[in-house]
Amino acid sequence: MLLHSVNLWNLAFYALMVFMATLGLWDVFFGFEENKCSMSYMFEYPEYQKIELPKKLAKRYPAYELYLYGEGSYAEEHKVLPLTGIPVLFLPGNAGSYKQVRSIGSIALRKAEDIDFKYHFDFFSVNFNEELVALYGGSLQKQTKFVHECIKTILKLYKGQEFAPKSVAIVGHSMGGLVARALLTLKNFKQDLINLLVTQATPHVAPVMPLDRFITDFYMTVNNYWILNARQINLTTLSVAGGFRDYQVRSGLTFLPKLSHHTSALSVVSSAVPKTWVSTDHLSIVWCKQLQLTTVRAFFDLIDADTKQITQNPKKKLSVLNHHFIRHPAKHFEENPSIISDLTGTSMWVPVKVSKWTYVAYNESDKIYFTFPLANHRKIYTHVYCQSTMLDTNSWIFGCINSTSMCRQGVDLSWKAELLPTIKSLTLRLQDYPSLSHLVVYVPSIHGSKFVVDCEFFKKETRSIQLPVTHLFSFGLSSRKVILNTSGLFYNIELLNFGQIYQAFKINVVSKCSGVKEEITSIYKLHIPWSYEDSLTIAQVPSSTEISVKLHIAQPDNDSHVALLKMYTSSDCQYEVTVKTSFSQILGQVVRFHGGALPAYVISSILLAYGGQLYSLFSTGHCLEYATMLDKEAKPYKVDPFVIMVKFLLGYKWFKELWDMLLLPELDAIILTSQSMCFPLVSLILFLFGTCTAYWGGLLSSTSVKLLSSLWLALKRPSELPKDIKIISPDLPILTIIFILISWTTCGAFAILLTYLYYVFKIVHLQASLTMFKNSQTVNPKHSRRSEKKSNHHKDSAVHHLRLSSSDAEDSLRMHSTLINLLTWIVLLSMPSLIYWLKNLRYYFKLNPDPCKPLAFILIPTMAILGNTYTTSIKSSKLLKTTSQFPLPLAVGVIAFGSSHLYRVPCFVFIPLLLHALCNFM
Repeated sequence: MLLHSVNLWNLAFYALMVFMATLGLWDVFFGFEENKCSMSYMFEYPEYQKIELPKKLAKRYPAYELYLYGEGSYAEEHKVLPLTGIPVLFLPGNAGSYKQVRSIGSIALRKAEDIDFKYHFDFFSVNFNEELVALYGGSLQKQTKFVHECIKTILKLYKGQEFAPKSVAIVGHSMGGLVARALLTLKNFKQDLINLLVTQATPHVAPVMPLDRFITDFYMTVNNYWILNARQINLTTLSVAGGFRDYQVRSGLTFLPKLSHHTSALSVVSSAVPKTWVSTDHLSIVWCKQLQLTTVRAFFDLIDADTKQITQNPKKKLSVLNHHFIRHPAKHFEENPSIISDLTGTSMWVPVKVSKWTYVAYNESDKIYFTFPLANHRKIYTHVYCQSTMLDTNSWIFGCINSTSMCRQGVDLSWKAELLPTIKSLTLRLQDYPSLSHLVVYVPSIHGSKFVVDCEFFKKETRSIQLPVTHLFSFGLSSRKVILNTSGLFYNIELLNFGQIYQAFKINVVSKCSGVKEEITSIYKLHIPWSYEDSLTIAQVPSSTEISVKLHIAQPDNDSHVALLKMYTSSDCQYEVTVKTSFSQILGQVVRFHGGALPAYVISSILLAYGGQLYSLFSTGHCLEYATMLDKEAKPYKVDPFVIMVKFLLGYKWFKELWDMLLLPELDAIILTSQSMCFPLVSLILFLFGTCTAYWGGLLSSTSVKLLSSLWLALKRPSELPKDIKIISPDLPILTIIFILISWTTCGAFAILLTYLYYVFKIVHLQASLTMFKNSQTVNPKHSRRSEKKSNHHKDSAVHHLRLSSSDAEDSLRMHSTLINLLTWIVLLSMPSLIYWLKNLRYYFKLNPDPCKPLAFILIPTMAILGNTYTTSIKSSKLLKTTSQFPLPLAVGVIAFGSSHLYRVPCFVFIPLLLHALCNFM
């Protein structure tokens, strides 16, 4: 029925929208690198020792527990308390298990064994009963208070020890990281109880799906506190994101706000972390061996040798985190590294005067110092670049001051180097080091190893090449390219006009090599200067390598830096770099950043179609098909211009004051602008996707009703079409009271679902009755015509005397088809709290707080009445015209206030439903 009411052009349009949405979804869920994380394994059987909590605490939080992680002999020894190590508390996230601590705990245990337990960490983990806190925010405050009690309990386990800790380090995964930040908002919490906070894939900025007001209120409380008290918060915080592999929490949400007076926070994507260099999904970030090794190394470097606990020095903490997570110089961390190094011993000193130099070291018996006099090079070149394939942690490059050919001491420049997967490299601007007379490269004596050292002097302009990216709307049909003809080792490709999150490109690097017998590796590093979200691609040349280029964080307005493609190349190869727009990845960015708002646009489209149906019933006496009205009424120009106009007017002080005086909430479009998430035409794209989803959803719901009615006919022969329409049947008040009591005593979403199922049952019954009536009409047409004529003859304005004809039944089914589609989305939006309630039913019979309870009290009687409502009973209502005019402004309100706050959407929907129900009585 729905397909027949849509012309072929519209059907082709809906199919095109499905195709475009599929492209975007594919990019989000599959358009990323393969999982390159190595699995972290336990060497001994993991054990989780339950820590006994005070009886009052256990009674107050019956679903929560605290565990100590251990393996083998360590676990046996620590069954007898007190403890002697350094406490670290792991907080799992949404539906997370306390057992996820085993990866980092096991690696830290192996590291402690390597140093004969000079220092060791005790890893604790909280069991939150795998609560779905990303879907239901009512328990976030409860979790926060429990963690506070856990910290106090943990510290008591060390009481009486010589080096007893006074604080704990916290590792929070997903929502666990937000709970850790929320600790500071508690009235009686002392900030000194936490010495370090590491969060993994935690959405700090905003909830992924704002499904209830408790989540958004919790976020507002936490973020406002951290912003307003930034000067007083001295907690060193590291936030690690998973990159594009994590489609559950996009990395842009994990970046802590950058405040000029709060410098103790770092945010980084795992693909940019040295020695990790991989993107992780939402779960693998807790077991990814490369990342956990980096985290554990940082933990051990944070230890203060005097207190045998994590240092209280904030500068050292930041230095360690920068060393391991931002820029690694291929040297072990030193708090105060010696800048001047001795260059003595029986070594060869070899002067090098050429501007480009390569040395292949193999089975070297003597130490060699290669010296590069800088006086002549300064006249011609601006920079020097050196790289080595020997990835040890020894110093390898120095600078001599006022020397002729050799020097006894040199400035250790190795701390300025950067570690990459296959090389360590150093680039120096010569004018920054005017006192250096020579550059010295050290080659140690080695046996059985082979490595290569390269150095070259160059002018910056010869290695910095500008490449303007293609236009957003070029759809990949045009491209731009540069060719690197010179035989350099290092190039910076400046990607001009690239800084917005809606931009996405494919860069293809083709390398052609001459006379190369051995396998050569090139590294292509996408460097984003305004955020730590770099990514690396390793290519074996000659080859053709494709690189996806898109952003997690948009370029700030006051930032003038340019995104770079840093190319570490081979001097034997020629490189061709081509960039073109990737349309599928642009759609992926739309879905990634705005996919959560799609339900609001779907419901807005359905509301517009619903309003059109009500008006057609008022004006013509008949209800048109849902698909017809969707095509006619669901137009973006009916919604978007109003939102844009209000956003524009809010820029004026007088309008903003009037807006605040009316106590209206902040416009969602302004929130998106503050987060740099405003795409060009994004609302139009989302509206088209929403209309398409509304159409196919309507087709699915109407088909489902027909299939269920066929099943009903097969199982039971229903009665004929109702002869007398009764809006309030004898059983309706009783059912309504029962459902309301269920809502009051258990869960509002559960009562809404039961009422929805009752409503669907009534519509299925009506569909079955109409089907049987039509079948009997086909068998006995004369009798059917007499029945129809008789039915029309007995129609009366009084509701309780109304009789239902087949045409009225069809009109009613058309209206109910739209209502089912609309109510289905309301039920879906209320499902998270129902799932949470069912999961915790063994602990709590009543959900408290319940985000759906107020809605249930209104929606239950409304749906109950609508289940007995027919078009013939409302077409003469005085309220019908007014009711038909409400869906349009409410559709605008859904987009204006519900796209970033989905829990507000049902508040806009129940208003026309309530008016529709009242039409039966007015």
